[in-house]
Amino acid sequence: MSKQSNVSRETSARRGAETFADTPIAAAAARASESLTPGGTPPLPRPAQPRIITGANQKGGVGKTTTAINLAASLAALEKKVLIVDADPQANATSGVGVDTRNIKCTIYDCLIDGKDPEEAILKCEVENLSLMPSNIDLVGAEIEMLDRPEREKILKNLLYKIRDNYDYILVDCSPSLGLLTVNALTASNSVIIPVQCEYFALEGLGKLLNTIKIIQGNLNSDLEIEGFLLTMYDNRLRLSNQVADEVNKHFQQMVFKTIIQRNVKLSEAPSFGQPAILYDADSRGTVNYLNLARELIEKVEAKVNEV
Repeated sequence: MSKQSNVSRETSARRGAETFADTPIAAAAARASESLTPGGTPPLPRPAQPRIITGANQKGGVGKTTTAINLAASLAALEKKVLIVDADPQANATSGVGVDTRNIKCTIYDCLIDGKDPEEAILKCEVENLSLMPSNIDLVGAEIEMLDRPEREKILKNLLYKIRDNYDYILVDCSPSLGLLTVNALTASNSVIIPVQCEYFALEGLGKLLNTIKIIQGNLNSDLEIEGFLLTMYDNRLRLSNQVADEVNKHFQQMVFKTIIQRNVKLSEAPSFGQPAILYDADSRGTVNYLNLARELIEKVEAKVNEV
């Protein structure tokens, strides 16, 4: 493995003595961290198994679906039983693992709205140990149909709790919004992974997301934890990428995953072939990054379980 592949959060800290304390990026990171824990450092999460993890960020294009697909495939390659739950009407996680959305008989929509057994919707994927609860465009109307349901924020939680013991990890992919489906996913989850693209605008909406998480912790899911902030689309040649990485690490410290997902063309190409990167190109930088992330996540979860 090359040194460049094994990027960690310390990488940018070693890049000279330049500081960014007075930049807009520093101010945005500071505002976001204050939303999480005013005046203090965020605590480490307390993992439990089986683990339901949502990838959330209301900004589009930060790598939520790419992370859901490739982290799930990497966990499966490391012999964990994994389910991807596609809770996005765009259904990119569904097509990204090779499932044609036009030929699905039962989806997450049918389970949420029509009460279908979740086992009817689950499909096996090409990667061993990996399964999928698919989505399609029907899900776009689900939020409206759920509005008048009793305990509407807990519909997905009740659904997933029927099958959670069949898996080590359930990864929920959400749309880029903070709507009712995302609230359902966070209510159902043990923890949330927050992908942060290494660009300025990725920091702008973090405060709103963290406030939403705090509201859910206070009203719907007191056990919800932040699994970690995941830096994505990192390019160590760009000053902006290093600046964002520095500020996220400065303000969120141990809550940032050590693994950084580097910008990699294979990660972009793989979905068009309906494959995770680990099948499309097992030697690519993207594959190595997500395998490292999967190992880091497993170590974090198992270490916390052993402490209990």
